[in-house]
Amino acid sequence: MEVIIRKDVTEYMRHLKEWLMETAGNDLEEMSEFFSSRLEEYEEHMSIWKNAYYKFAGLLPEKCENILDLGCGTGLELDEIWKINPKIHVTGVDLCQDMLIRLLEKHGDKNLKAVCADYLIYDFGESKWDAVISFESFHHFMPEQKAVLYQKIYRGLKEGAAFILGDYIACCMEEEEILRNTYMEKRRKCSIPEGKNVHFDIPLTLEHELELLKGTGFLHAGAEGSIEGATLLIAKKE
Repeated sequence: MEVIIRKDVTEYMRHLKEWLMETAGNDLEEMSEFFSSRLEEYEEHMSIWKNAYYKFAGLLPEKCENILDLGCGTGLELDEIWKINPKIHVTGVDLCQDMLIRLLEKHGDKNLKAVCADYLIYDFGESKWDAVISFESFHHFMPEQKAVLYQKIYRGLKEGAAFILGDYIACCMEEEEILRNTYMEKRRKCSIPEGKNVHFDIPLTLEHELELLKGTGFLHAGAEGSIEGATLLIAKKE
């Protein structure tokens, strides 16, 4: 299945470069502080992916009872998942306590466990989940970090279970490289210590994302489409 990440790559890259020039002097913000400061407009900002959330929810395996949501935020993907199955049990992990409070305000009647933690170091357990999901979160991390994360996800899934990812994927190698170089230079200039999570987009191309997944055990991994820049991938543990 051919997946078109961006319809006009040339125009998209022109706008991206303009934005990078305009924001060149901006410091990187700590991850949880970034989202806390934007809580009130967060759901409106993310509403561009309304159709993506709907399709994302439909990718869950049948008879899915227990899922782990990484970087769950206020639960926009969960809004759609619980429409399909209001009894499904969800453990949502997010760095931002304010986001989790909003999630619990919305879905306090659901079978929900909210965990304020860094999912890069949170213990997923082994052979525990029917599905692990994440939407628009993993593109903030370097490939080396994601490789370790994908290994944890693979171990945490039951046999036959699925990892479902909706994320920002680079449209070309130029985008992947220019964003990663900018990110590394900003970290260097701001003397940001290793291990501190900051907000900046460093997406991989689809080819590199799939290589990472397959290299960490997900031999059956592929893209299911891209909606408004959110690319949907599913990887199965078999």
